[in-house]
Amino acid sequence: MPHIHETATVTSKGQITLPKPIRQALGISVGERIAFDLRGTEVIVSKAEESEHVDPAIVAFLSLLEQDIQSGSHLSSLPDDLKLAMLNHQDHSIDLDEEILGDVEL
Repeated sequence: MPHIHETATVTSKGQITLPKPIRQALGISVGERIAFDLRGTEVIVSKAEESEHVDPAIVAFLSLLEQDIQSGSHLSSLPDDLKLAMLNHQDHSIDLDEEILGDVEL
């Protein structure tokens, strides 16, 4: 495997974007899982093996959620002004590395 050196910025939520050259070298595409192994002070990132444990309840929930989002049926129970705002912004690009300003409630 070729030597590739890339950097990524950790967001305030502890997230990073795996650089494209790394994803390409590992053959990782959208929706695939990656594994992290801590060895001393180094973190080894690899494509997760198919045999790694995956919680079937989470997989089923995520599948149901994906189907709901793709069908658009989740919008039927939302207030009309919120639906309109969401639909008006659905094609806007998002910078996942952008810092979130202000308070966030979950």
